Amino acid sequence: MRILEYIVRKKVLVSLLSVLIIALGGAAVLQLDKEIMPSIGMDGAFVNIDAGELSAIDVERTITSPLEQKIQVIEGIQEVQSKTHRGESSLQITFERGRGEELSKKVHQAVTELKAAQPEIKDVYSSQYGVNQGYEFYMDITGGDMEMMPDFAKDVLKPRLEGLREVADVNLSGLPESEVAVQFKRDELIKHELDISQVTSIIAEANSEATLGELTSDYDNATVRWNTKLESVASLKQLEIPTIAGTIRLDDIAAVSLVPLEGSSFVWKNGTQDLVFVQISRASNVNQIDMAKAIRAEVEKIREEGFIDGFTLNEMVAQADFVKESIDGITVNILIGSIVAVAILLVFLRNIRATLIIGVSIPTSVLLTFLTVYLLGYSLNVLTLIGLGLGIGMMVDSSIVILESIYRQRELGLGNLESVLTGTKEVAGAVFASMLTTIVVFLPIGFIGGDLGRLMIILSIVIAITLISSVIVAFTVIPTLSEKFLRFKKKDPVAKEGFITKGYSAAVSWIVRKKKRSVLIIGLFSALFVGSLFLVPIIPMTVMPDIFNRYTEVVIELESGIHEKDKAEVMTAVNERLESIQDVESNYLLDTDGLLIGIINMTKGDDIHKNQKEVNEEILKRLRELVPSTPITSVQSAMDGLAGSPVQVIIKGDDFDTLQTLSDKFKQKLDAVDGIVGITDTMQHATPEQVIVLKEKAIQDAGLSALHVKQFLEQTFFNAPIGQITIADQAVPIIASWDAKTTTADALLNLRIPTTDGEKKLFSFIDLKTVQTPNEIMHKDGDRYITVSADIEKRDLGAIHRDVQRVLKDFNTPNGYTVGVAGDIEQQQELMMEMIVVLAIALFLVYFVMAVQFNHLGHPFIVMSIIPMAIIGVIIGLVVTQRELNLLSGMGIIMLIGIVLNNAILLIDRTNQLRTEGQSVDEALVAAGKQRIRPIQMTTLTTVGGMLPLALASGVSGNYQAPLATVLIFGLLFSTIITLLLIPAVYRVFTVSKIKSKTE
Repeated sequence: MRILEYIVRKKVLVSLLSVLIIALGGAAVLQLDKEIMPSIGMDGAFVNIDAGELSAIDVERTITSPLEQKIQVIEGIQEVQSKTHRGESSLQITFERGRGEELSKKVHQAVTELKAAQPEIKDVYSSQYGVNQGYEFYMDITGGDMEMMPDFAKDVLKPRLEGLREVADVNLSGLPESEVAVQFKRDELIKHELDISQVTSIIAEANSEATLGELTSDYDNATVRWNTKLESVASLKQLEIPTIAGTIRLDDIAAVSLVPLEGSSFVWKNGTQDLVFVQISRASNVNQIDMAKAIRAEVEKIREEGFIDGFTLNEMVAQADFVKESIDGITVNILIGSIVAVAILLVFLRNIRATLIIGVSIPTSVLLTFLTVYLLGYSLNVLTLIGLGLGIGMMVDSSIVILESIYRQRELGLGNLESVLTGTKEVAGAVFASMLTTIVVFLPIGFIGGDLGRLMIILSIVIAITLISSVIVAFTVIPTLSEKFLRFKKKDPVAKEGFITKGYSAAVSWIVRKKKRSVLIIGLFSALFVGSLFLVPIIPMTVMPDIFNRYTEVVIELESGIHEKDKAEVMTAVNERLESIQDVESNYLLDTDGLLIGIINMTKGDDIHKNQKEVNEEILKRLRELVPSTPITSVQSAMDGLAGSPVQVIIKGDDFDTLQTLSDKFKQKLDAVDGIVGITDTMQHATPEQVIVLKEKAIQDAGLSALHVKQFLEQTFFNAPIGQITIADQAVPIIASWDAKTTTADALLNLRIPTTDGEKKLFSFIDLKTVQTPNEIMHKDGDRYITVSADIEKRDLGAIHRDVQRVLKDFNTPNGYTVGVAGDIEQQQELMMEMIVVLAIALFLVYFVMAVQFNHLGHPFIVMSIIPMAIIGVIIGLVVTQRELNLLSGMGIIMLIGIVLNNAILLIDRTNQLRTEGQSVDEALVAAGKQRIRPIQMTTLTTVGGMLPLALASGVSGNYQAPLATVLIFGLLFSTIITLLLIPAVYRVFTVSKIKSKTE
């Protein structure tokens, strides 16, 4: 009371602090980084290893398995998954929460140690996962000559953009590339008794430069340098090669020429590679929107200067546009929500000054929230703005309750200061309890595992900050302004009660008059709750919602070892399918080592014919039709979430043949499930290998060794870089190979190998044995497994999940083999269990706060009886709107637990106060209902009004906002209506008739 009186009397202090908060909050808004999702270092890492030409089996044996063993013994490693291909191994490692940076360094150390011990490893790369990405602005240069466009990209665009403060790097691909081909003539080498390795060593040595030493004089020191770098193709041709018979030139034994490389670009646009692809990354401490503005302004200058002539420079994807659209959309919804909330207050209070007092609290609370978010190092993104948007409606609740209580005390005849102090004190306990019950439900959010849990923690913190800010404002700004600024219109002593208040009082009076009536009300609402549970199966379910921004990505997997010609045909076929879809505007295909990443832009504005969900499904359907007739093995959406394909089933075991048999059987059963499409497995294709079998006795009889034969075979397939020369300021690689390639088994076996008895054909010493090896070998925590993957169409993940579980239950496997779910289904299962744990802990924390507030172990149960009733509203809301039950709507349910209790706390708290003053249970319940129905109606409607724009939102972030807001609006509306009748009934049934009064 003394603190409150001090605050009210120090109006200048409160005013100056408010101005300071507004100023600092405004500055914080301008300084906050802007992005779609928070940039966080995730608790995981990946490792990619280049193993040259080793087969998948050999890579598994010599690299993948030893590395897994090294990593699994590191303390804090939770899971290791690996994929092994021909010449490549990739690992995905999951860490304990919060140890990402520490453990990623230990993983990198283990990888480095293995590389030092395994000469087969050509290159390694390891890094920690994160949701931020390197390049965020993409352009292409098309429609012109492939000499003119690269010159513009290198000489104008790249230096101009890299000169911008906002740009860190500009990467160009698709520029014409060449190589110097040195194709040796086998007969000429034999004639001059030369060895290909010997000649390539001479070339490398001759084409070199080095510092040999240093000469010292009295005046200065000078380095001694050797430089015989070749400067042209002609100088390479004329290079002297020593032989037994004398010196010859390189072009006597090899054809030397400058050869343009085909397919040097890894990007196709609408089926053609005739483009230059431009990728741009931003500088540190610069947000995406500012970078995009700077790039567009510079490009416009380049256009005005006439550099773009005879070709076009197009924007492909700008992440900044999605960020801006998301932020603008949510910001508009927040503003609309604020206006709706203020309008509702004006209707109820019918007092402009009272409404202005509440209205002042909104921007003050918002800017205090922004200031705190900035100090915590967060950015302005979809999650932080959703948190703020949800808080808009709730942040005026505390102010409404306090102002309404002050106003009521004025109506009772108290003076300005006395009414402020008495009114605030009367509801202070309830306001604090309400805030705590809303906030404590977020404390167990930390039990949600994985990277999704980390994102939800950020959302929870922002909501908590919003609520705490609003309570601080409610206990400072509201009482200070109310004392002098609030004008009171004397209440007519004979004024009649409103029909809502009168009707509600009559209903409560009827319910609490007899205990059996209260029991009847409890039974009626309980039956309603049980009945609503039967609607749960028809609620759509998923893990995380998609972002609908008229842009999508698909991942197209190709068969291993596909030829460039076949790949080009695939690109053409994919482009034809995409161009046949009405709403597809343009498509880009990025070739990334056997995976094609399809980036698809859709029509916008008046050109839209179908919603994005339908277009996404049509794209996947059309592309999957290519699987039977092309080298495409699978087509999946890249937007399915962090787990990959929505449906993934893991079959574990050792033997490949048994795994393949089980996979085929399971795919047949899975194919019968309605809504499952695009079924593939990771052993769908095997690659034939020719294994060399040595004839050891013949080798010994010919005076050879196994090493001699191996060296001869290595030289037969020799194709390697042996240095580079500089042509027109560009480094061009020198590639050595044979002029006639050995491509068939017969050609290989008929090659002649030198022996002590002269040359003999190779088939005298080796045989070739054909074996089938898998294209991909997968491990999970060291065990082999294969994955059966599928996408879903026209059904939600929850319904698919139930059907897949039935298939798994009826599927039998031999000893040593297991089948289990992975992907989004596994993630959904884990999420459901984690949410149950979070819900249970949240309920206990809510009970704890209320037990302390009421100083009673039973009264919290009365308040918490409203929680199941809120679930009725949630279920009905999701069924009616067909919004998805996902992680965000699950967060809404957790929030709802804290929010719906606020009204019940107001009722119970006032009822207890009245009983302490000597009223009976019946009288106290009726009187408390009369006095609290107006603030309950106001807080409910302002909260619902503030969230309504989010529930109706569309656009980029609409799918994120709408399910969460829908859960809260329907849950709050239903629970409020039921609270006003159920709480008095429960209180009447489970409360003793007497309570100690102040006079006792």
